[in-house]
Amino acid sequence: MPRPDLNLLFTLEVLLEEASVARAAQRLRLSPSAMSRALTRLRQTTGDPLLVRAGRHLVPTPRALELRLQVSQLVADGEAVLRPARKIDLAKLERTFTIRTRQGFVENFGPALLDRVSQEAPGVRLCFVDKSSKETSQLREGGIDLETGVVGKTTSPELRVQALFRDCFIGVVRLGHALSQDAITPSRFARARHIHISQWGMDSGPLDEALKPFGLERTVGTTVSGFSTALALARATDLVAIVPERHTGNLRTGMFSFPLPVSLPEFTVSLLWHPRLDADLAHRWLRNCVVHVCSQSNRPDKED
Repeated sequence: MPRPDLNLLFTLEVLLEEASVARAAQRLRLSPSAMSRALTRLRQTTGDPLLVRAGRHLVPTPRALELRLQVSQLVADGEAVLRPARKIDLAKLERTFTIRTRQGFVENFGPALLDRVSQEAPGVRLCFVDKSSKETSQLREGGIDLETGVVGKTTSPELRVQALFRDCFIGVVRLGHALSQDAITPSRFARARHIHISQWGMDSGPLDEALKPFGLERTVGTTVSGFSTALALARATDLVAIVPERHTGNLRTGMFSFPLPVSLPEFTVSLLWHPRLDADLAHRWLRNCVVHVCSQSNRPDKED
């Protein structure tokens, strides 16, 4: 059985309200003949005359009277579905959002983000997962809602991107460490025992390249996969951790932080999401929360 033309619902609503082919045609900006053809189709579809002549006027049949309220509600519901959403009741919102980040982001920005979310939308739950690879397919497939990171060559061009903040790498050691005394030269820095952070399994990084013009190589004491792990080890040993400054502000409390004696470029940490969620009001609200929390985080001092 062929599916009925749902556009006829709008025509039927106007015909029943006007009880006149001419007035209905004028209201819908159709010719009277086009409206007559539409009425014929409605009669064939419903199996009822709907409007019948009584003298010089058309009057609705019992079936038409029965349909009037139902059709009006259906049309109103259809218009509501197709109308762009304009607001969201955060107090009643119940939803779980999954955010994928690297170590340090949750520890540094998570408390403020959770506090804001709980105040504005107590029914919303945030689920943070570790960013264990550069693959962004989970955003496309809907496995995660948001991701933070540095946009690179492997980032899918279809993703939406919004910059959160600029960051740079700094050195961090425990209080009382030898590097916390006197000037930190490239040679002093390289001689210290370092923590190599390699989430992607690489043996060296930009820091090692920056030391080469000085003819220096750093001594790596251990390799870990994340910033928070590196800082925990640096806090309890004589090892040196190299971490992003803003990304790890809260984690470095009570430690000695210093500018690197070699030049490394700054980088931008961004928020990424799939375009299918671009217009979702709840998702848009959460994005704004993340942006606000990151913008309110002041740059930490060089020495804590």
